Amino acid sequence: MPSPAADPAATRRVSLLTLGCARNEVDSEELAGRLAAGGWELAADPEESDVVVVNTCGFVESAKKDSVDTLLAASDTGKKVVAVGCMAERYGHELADSLPEADAVLGFDHYAALSDRLDDVVAGRKIASHTPGDRRKLLPISPVERPAAAETVEVPGHGWGPRVLRTRLDDSPVAALKIASGCDRRCSFCAIPSFRGSFVSRQPDEIVAEAMWLAEHGVKELFLVSENSTSYGKDFGRDGATALERLLPRLAGIDGIERVRVSYLQPAETRPQLVKAIATTPGVAEYFDLSFQHSSEQVLRRMRRFGSTDSFLALTAQIREYAPEAGIRTNVIVGFPGETEHDLAELERFLTGARLDAVGVFGYSDEDGTEAETYDGKLDPDVVAERVTRISALVEELTAQRAEDRIGTFVDVLVELDDDGELTGRAAHQAPEVDGECVILDAPEKTQVGDFLRCEVVDSAGVDLIVRAAPDADR
Repeated sequence: MPSPAADPAATRRVSLLTLGCARNEVDSEELAGRLAAGGWELAADPEESDVVVVNTCGFVESAKKDSVDTLLAASDTGKKVVAVGCMAERYGHELADSLPEADAVLGFDHYAALSDRLDDVVAGRKIASHTPGDRRKLLPISPVERPAAAETVEVPGHGWGPRVLRTRLDDSPVAALKIASGCDRRCSFCAIPSFRGSFVSRQPDEIVAEAMWLAEHGVKELFLVSENSTSYGKDFGRDGATALERLLPRLAGIDGIERVRVSYLQPAETRPQLVKAIATTPGVAEYFDLSFQHSSEQVLRRMRRFGSTDSFLALTAQIREYAPEAGIRTNVIVGFPGETEHDLAELERFLTGARLDAVGVFGYSDEDGTEAETYDGKLDPDVVAERVTRISALVEELTAQRAEDRIGTFVDVLVELDDDGELTGRAAHQAPEVDGECVILDAPEKTQVGDFLRCEVVDSAGVDLIVRAAPDADR
């Protein structure tokens, strides 16, 4: 007679631990939906599960270390441990060989049958570790040929049709919603396209169906994610160029959805009509997550990117012509191979002129298999660290000033946390986790998580705002 753990009819419990970006969070909820459909019960505590699934991040060295540490900690529980996600896809059997604590290392191609694979793990059946490959080669070079081909390729979050294959893992009033996967850009420092694959848009009706499902499950804000949202629709053919502009009002018009936020915009692809759509469509946050990375033309060319200090300043000015209070955030890389003092001064000129709301500052480090890994002109790590400190100090000062500039203005705050009556949330210019928050004073007594409050900004602390509820203020 089979043991309960090996019996598919027995209750099987699984915990999901997610690292990395919002795209991984969506993937985890897809996996949760697949596992629930396969008869698995979701357990919040790994100690109470039969298997711990770790959705890893493989973007940069620090993220990979966090993933390995999480896998080791999961193993310490004595439970079976399975690695999935970007690091598992990127390294496959190499990760398995170096981390015997993981009972299986599974790639994206295993997602559709993950329930069966976990049955194998619980039963002690050996699963061959994922063999990595360049996922860009799985789809045609021409974007318009990809929709049909994508039906035969496992792309997380795609091809569900009208059904929604997702289970929420928390009760937050904000949820990430994937609109596309992969990337066709060839930035010299980035390995993501090799393991996430070529760019593929999700069909608009499929996205809208999932958004309606999220609204039915209490979501008030949709956070649109992808590797490059400005490319959305380019694989749809002739009408694809304005696909995102047409999608936004459909999403904003869904009953229960009060705010739609777009993320991961490429500056070189951010069209004037898209700027206008984000800045002026009712229900869409006046928020621009622009991946500038640097502003020196010389550095950008070595990065295989386009733009300059002046063109980027023109873009931020264009945004504020439509929406003076729009939030603009970015990430920058300093210490890139060949970066000079003049290049750094150009970046400082851009940051000073752009008046950004939030900036992530990263020091360059080699990434496996990237073009930049082969570049000459590498800077000494101490020089890179010094430049990170220098730019970070400037950013801290500038973003604090930008927050101070908002004092006296009014913002609509989504309440996200009630800690014994102390309420916090986010305004339209603040994305989840990365852009600061609003601390709410004098909220009406019956205010709950998920409510939107009209508030006046009365103070700031760094990038955070101190706001006072002003429900009667004009919008």
